[in-house]
Amino acid sequence: FGFARIDAAEQGVPALGYVLANRALGAALWSRLTATADDRLSVHCPASVSGFSAGRDRLEVEVRQEGATHRIACRLLVAADGAQSAVRRTLGIDATTWEYDQVAVITNVLARKFHDHVAYERFTPTGPIAVLPMNEGRCTVVWTLAPERAEQVMARSDEDFLGELQNAFGMRLGRFTRVGSRHAYPLALTRAESQIAERVVIIGNAAQGLHPIAGQGFNLGLRDVATLAELLAEHRTDPGSALMLERYREWRASDRRTVVAFTDGLVRLFGNPLAGVRMARDLGLLAFDLLPPAKAALSRLSMGVSGRLPRLARGLPLA
Repeated sequence: FGFARIDAAEQGVPALGYVLANRALGAALWSRLTATADDRLSVHCPASVSGFSAGRDRLEVEVRQEGATHRIACRLLVAADGAQSAVRRTLGIDATTWEYDQVAVITNVLARKFHDHVAYERFTPTGPIAVLPMNEGRCTVVWTLAPERAEQVMARSDEDFLGELQNAFGMRLGRFTRVGSRHAYPLALTRAESQIAERVVIIGNAAQGLHPIAGQGFNLGLRDVATLAELLAEHRTDPGSALMLERYREWRASDRRTVVAFTDGLVRLFGNPLAGVRMARDLGLLAFDLLPPAKAALSRLSMGVSGRLPRLARGLPLA
């Protein structure tokens, strides 16, 4: 029976967040990247890093592309190659992984009612269901399930899948009428034991892979990028210096620690099956709904506007 609502207008912002289709984001980034390519910027894509060697003042990276190997000299290597980072493994940097024994089933749906730009998250015994507003009246669904249950749901017909999703989510958007392709991903918390090495910085999911319960993984990665860009602008003479890397590690430590603890804590809190804990959760949500300062604090954390922010995260130019 517990519920809470957070409204953008009450927080003095036009929106608490935005949902983008990955292909739209990718197309925009690729367009910008290829438009700025010149003698100083070469693009190798699709490609993979097959190895690298470190010198005192530079790295030499081996990149394989369409059967050919290219050698690229650089003063800083940025590892942004995902939770199973090959660069991180090559460096011998271990990562701590906590398996949640949950699978996220992700798809797009269309409902009879317009979503009115409202995001929903319902907590269930198997994990949260997030229904997020998209363009053209569609919604993205992130449905967290036990692995066996996820396998069953993935095998259902579209009609049966929508029926089961309807039962789990309810009628807040009316009947779900259409569903897109479905994808399933096992969920885990992954944390690299170090975010820096000699002339290497590890960012995004390669540094920390989070549960999607609060939608914070991508946001955290964006702040990694913004912080690194600001420090690179300040360390133009040697962008891979030990001083720059240490400043990056120190700057990102607090934000990373806070968001990891926040998302992991939510998973454990709402996944606890004990009756007393369930009652406390319901009462806690109702109390939260009645406390504007608590909503403001959670909103600032979720929007990534608390703590020390890099200039790009504040909408300011690097210079």
